[in-house]
Amino acid sequence: TVVGFQTDKPFKRSLQPFGGIRMAEMSAESYGFKVSEEISRIFTELRKTHNQGVFDAYTDEMKNARKAGIVTGLPDAYGRGRIIGDYRRVALYGIDRLIADKKKDLANTGLRTMSDDIIRLREELNEQIRALNELKKLGKAYGFDLSEPATTAKEAFQWLYLGYLAAIKEQNGAAMSLGRTSTFLDIYVERDLANGTITESEAQALVDHFVMKLRLVKFARTPEYNELFSGDPTWVTESIGGVDMDGRPLVTKNSFRFLHTLDNLGPSPEPNLTVLWSTKLPEAFKAYCAKMSIKTSAIQYESDDLMRPEFGDDYAIACCVSAMRVGKQMQFFGARANLAKCLLYAINGGVDEKLKIQIAPEFKPITSEYLEFDDVMKRYDAMMEWLAELYINTLNVIHYMHDKYSYERIEMALHDTHILRTMATGIAGLSVVADSLSAIKYGKVKTIRDEKGLVVDFAVEGDFPKYGNNDDRVDQLAVDIVERFMTKLRKHKTYRDSVHSMSILTITSNVVYGKKTGNTPDGRRAGEPFAPGANPMHGRDQKGALASLTSVSKLPYHASVDGISNTFSIVPQALGKDDASQVRNLVAIL
Repeated sequence: TVVGFQTDKPFKRSLQPFGGIRMAEMSAESYGFKVSEEISRIFTELRKTHNQGVFDAYTDEMKNARKAGIVTGLPDAYGRGRIIGDYRRVALYGIDRLIADKKKDLANTGLRTMSDDIIRLREELNEQIRALNELKKLGKAYGFDLSEPATTAKEAFQWLYLGYLAAIKEQNGAAMSLGRTSTFLDIYVERDLANGTITESEAQALVDHFVMKLRLVKFARTPEYNELFSGDPTWVTESIGGVDMDGRPLVTKNSFRFLHTLDNLGPSPEPNLTVLWSTKLPEAFKAYCAKMSIKTSAIQYESDDLMRPEFGDDYAIACCVSAMRVGKQMQFFGARANLAKCLLYAINGGVDEKLKIQIAPEFKPITSEYLEFDDVMKRYDAMMEWLAELYINTLNVIHYMHDKYSYERIEMALHDTHILRTMATGIAGLSVVADSLSAIKYGKVKTIRDEKGLVVDFAVEGDFPKYGNNDDRVDQLAVDIVERFMTKLRKHKTYRDSVHSMSILTITSNVVYGKKTGNTPDGRRAGEPFAPGANPMHGRDQKGALASLTSVSKLPYHASVDGISNTFSIVPQALGKDDASQVRNLVAIL
């Protein structure tokens, strides 16, 4: 009952050369195909790509930092993603109204001054209008007239989906989130139910078929990309629930229907069903969420009570944890700065412990046999200053070129013309750093050097407090690092005057960061994965679930407003002996 594929058949991946032709060629080859010579010639000789633009502007320092992995996962060879078009607008207004609105904005742009930002905006508005006209053609190909608003639930699902389909036809971004659509769509379903034109089972079928389409989303990506993100993810995130600014729950029957797809279709990582959790949610919905989590392990939870004051009651989640006001805000996705490797650079004077070459500017290395906390912190602070500046400058290059060569026309057409932009940085290795600094401060850490005097390993003598046990001695070290690095990032000018933000998020790429990082002073071995996101290192949280979660909860949201991620596993039997007690206890933990 919901139609439309990315290509001409399910699971067939599309060619996306605008991000980078080499990336597209390698992606095709990894699946056993070859890009035609003519397309390769066009995107090498005639049409510049985002990737070419980035590497034209990169400095040698940026290239070396990328190679060493002090910054990793940068969207310089693939679509940045993390932009959520307000796909609801297609159903609510129809495209003719949206085009008229954009034309009005265009007419009011640049009447007196033609500065570079006004010239760029006028070009972008014309691209958005073209994309909206193309979306109308996409509708006609399936026999639908998207020029007018949707009049039934079936049309509302279809109109909204075609808006999303246009986005995933045009971009293969790092995360192509859906937004916050379930409660919006419930309005149409309720009206049809009241009018007797749809039954409850037909309403559930609409949701099931919509979710089936979302599960079919696929992109052609390189093996290196899939390794970085551990699989073949698309992060089609749908945000469910939450409450409004007056405290009234935004839970509807559709909130239940979307979660019920896990029963009807079986569990799946896509779409990424994310419940915006509040203490004010209806108890029956809380219990249903807990029941489905225990049954399927397929639901993500985020704190609506934490995010609502910052973003209002109509925000959605991009990717995993990044909140944005829908249609009024976008982010420039920025991958991760490796703070664990940065600590090693502070000890070794900017020399990379694996490549054995100078990456950061030459600082005086530590020459003592034992590490002394105040000395390490002084050097680490200076090294973070360098890294923060390099990181922002690198992201400025990437997003300038992405706007220029791989602009998200249809996604931005489904935004207000004047929006808030954030520069979404991130950090990796937080718990490694916290434990390493704790070991230096509360234990004794001896340096072990190679024949050239480079510190390549550490011997930890004595015990030390470990992050994840609700021990302020180490937890406050983690808090300090988060606030310290965010303060340094804010010192540097961002592309399009975007607002600095930061996430503590490495749900999947913690493995890759670990591979690129040598032995660390906490006893972690070279190549070992980092803990994901804000998690404690594996096995070090020894005082139970609540102590572990409490350590994470101390991290300051004001300094990491792009999101704090905690990947948490628990065996259902540990929650209680019967179903009722398991549900009750999981609700209590949440």
